[in-house]
Amino acid sequence: MKINNDRNIHLTYCTNVHSGETWSQVYTNLKQYLPSLKARLSPDAPFGVGLRLSDLAARELLTQQNLERFKFWLAEQDLYVFTLNGFPYGNFHHSIIKDRVYAPDWIEQDRLKYTQRLLKILSILLPKGIEGSISTLPLSYKPWWYSNQVALGKLLTASSLHLAQLTAQMSDIEQDTGKILHLDLEPEPDGLIENGTEVIDFFKDWLWPIGRKYLAFNRGISLSQAEELLRKHIRICYDTCHFAVEYEDPATVFRQFQSVGIKIGKIQLSSALKVDLRTSDRYDVYHRLLPFAESTYLHQVIEQWEDGTLHHYPDLIVALLELERSPACEWRTHFHVPIFIKDYQLLESTQDHIIEVLQLLQTFSTCHHLEIETYTWDVLPPTMKLDLFTSIEREYRWILQKMSEIRETKKFSSLQGVER
Repeated sequence: MKINNDRNIHLTYCTNVHSGETWSQVYTNLKQYLPSLKARLSPDAPFGVGLRLSDLAARELLTQQNLERFKFWLAEQDLYVFTLNGFPYGNFHHSIIKDRVYAPDWIEQDRLKYTQRLLKILSILLPKGIEGSISTLPLSYKPWWYSNQVALGKLLTASSLHLAQLTAQMSDIEQDTGKILHLDLEPEPDGLIENGTEVIDFFKDWLWPIGRKYLAFNRGISLSQAEELLRKHIRICYDTCHFAVEYEDPATVFRQFQSVGIKIGKIQLSSALKVDLRTSDRYDVYHRLLPFAESTYLHQVIEQWEDGTLHHYPDLIVALLELERSPACEWRTHFHVPIFIKDYQLLESTQDHIIEVLQLLQTFSTCHHLEIETYTWDVLPPTMKLDLFTSIEREYRWILQKMSEIRETKKFSSLQGVER
């Protein structure tokens, strides 16, 4: 839903929270939750949808009259799709996912074809006057490439070429329909690009040099025109959980991206777990964290030492084996926890990172898409679970309250400045 008329900011939640890999299952979930949420949160205005489609669901949506029927239902319910989650290709619930969430990666034709289908779907569903975004994986999973730099170079080259092909498709869509679409790479711990520095290195060293040559040759345009297309259509999805786990400062990252011309296309609002190991009994920490070491998803851990050094663990269950002898002063864990909760007894969340990003949106005006992305309700410890509808609504209301408080603070500061 549109939450800031002056800035054209749209808020939604990602429907990857719902299990379902076929289009029929996805559609059933949408019909169950979206009209009720709209009635509670946006009764008098259109309600935005952050749609997650597996490759199977995307294929099925493009067959028969499914897409036209869905478009009609959206209009009937006063709903609109403006962003898609194109990260998980296949099953995302009720099975062991772990590093399989990165497959196929961006060297594979299957990843390219899947994303092309998503672009086609979004170009049809997206209302005019709104940009459309699709988030996708950060190229691949870094541990797969540690031992083979030659193969890594081939992956980065192929990924850049595939992203350039998609840029050409998005440029064609804009020429044909007037709709601007962008594909947003989503850095995360142990992704091939996982922090601000690695994002900038990939764009400057691989995507722009390789992509502009491809586009200039295939489109008959100059290299500078080709690079402008890449800057317009390939952006970053800034997930607040991921960047918090990386110990990144939001203002610094925003400025770094802005200084080199990398746009943030979508911000995913999510919290990670963190724990201060300087003041906590490690036996207690172990037993508080153990229920979060579940078997479905990867929950990477990054610890910080007193001198600022960062050390990575590939999963929480691995990190817990080292907890007693770790020299760390703090752990942060890639586990998406409810954004409206700050403290979990001994544990905390990185909620402050979300608030800082929402404050930055008052001055950084390039990003218009906000997506709540807590997808772990099924695997949360039982004591943290509420019914799903209530949980989603509470996350919305927390975001809306925080944004209102930020605007009021800014307005008060402005008035104080005038009075002085």
